[in-house]
Amino acid sequence: MEDISRETSTGWLRDDSSLVVAVQVVATVVLFLFAIRLLGSATDALTPSLRGILSRIIVDDGSALGLSWIASYVLANGSIVAALSLSLFNSGLVLPSQLFLMIVGSRLGGGAVVVFIGAFDYLNEEVESLRESMSLGLLTFLLTHSIYLPAMVLGYAAMPAIRTEKRRSQALSDLEVSLPDVLSIVTDGLIDVVGGGVAFLLAIGCILLSLQLFDRILDGIDKQRLRRRYVSRLQDKWVSFGLGLVVTGVTTSVAFSLGVIVPLYNRGHIKRSEIMPFVLGANIGTLIDTLVVAVALNTFVGIRIVLVLVAIGSGMSVVVLAFYAPYGRLIDRAQNRIIDNTGYFVGVLLSLLLVPLLLIVFP
Repeated sequence: MEDISRETSTGWLRDDSSLVVAVQVVATVVLFLFAIRLLGSATDALTPSLRGILSRIIVDDGSALGLSWIASYVLANGSIVAALSLSLFNSGLVLPSQLFLMIVGSRLGGGAVVVFIGAFDYLNEEVESLRESMSLGLLTFLLTHSIYLPAMVLGYAAMPAIRTEKRRSQALSDLEVSLPDVLSIVTDGLIDVVGGGVAFLLAIGCILLSLQLFDRILDGIDKQRLRRRYVSRLQDKWVSFGLGLVVTGVTTSVAFSLGVIVPLYNRGHIKRSEIMPFVLGANIGTLIDTLVVAVALNTFVGIRIVLVLVAIGSGMSVVVLAFYAPYGRLIDRAQNRIIDNTGYFVGVLLSLLLVPLLLIVFP
């Protein structure tokens, strides 16, 4: 096996030309901004139709939570659901409390997707043992829900304190530059040509494409070097948490941040107690792309709601890290019991399907 140092002569990028990478990043960001603006404009155009549909589904806050939770399963991407939720709110189709719960639901659903993937691999005999197929997925699920469920309760209680008037802060006004204005002109023209429905689907496709392109760019980073540089620091829980938050926040990709350390975890080079703080940090950092969407849509209340969730989630993470030993034992016991007991395993899978459905069917 050739030394990975032969694959790159500069930094962490395998591509010899940093200019090419820079152009790729800029093009991907522009595509993402275009997709968000198109999604917002298409949602505005479809508001009368969407209002009729959503009024039958989202009849209260609980049904909003259930809808985004289920939607994360269908799209297999919580970030897309969070972006859709912000677009619906920006068009006046959901309330601030419903937006908050929909963003939480996107995280709960996103955390559960990995559990279903592991279960399908096991049932299809892609892997030999349930423990092998569910190890990291179930750990990520437990960590995600242990933070976001309490954060949901605390944040929902704080919703009345969030100002809901439709105005922009001075900070947002300062962020409005010519590029978003140009994008708005292009998106409005496109909607006039293809219609709101086609534009809505095109926007979702462009968001997915931009995320995939960004992940492909991140594949050009030398993960081996990152591992060598940072793996020794994972032994400190606070540093591990910070690395997970920063790496995920900067790259806006949980797949990348976990991809850096998962191979080491699967091969037993790092302990579960060392990877858990990193995952906790990654779960907070993944909200950065949602914050970017809120800024791109120029929705002041949406930005505040995302920041509230980030603040509460970070606070909850700090609390569990302060009491890390008992928290780690609790997660270990829960994971081992679910994997070792078929009844618990089936019960968890059924609950992940039934709970969001019941929230929609029985509001």
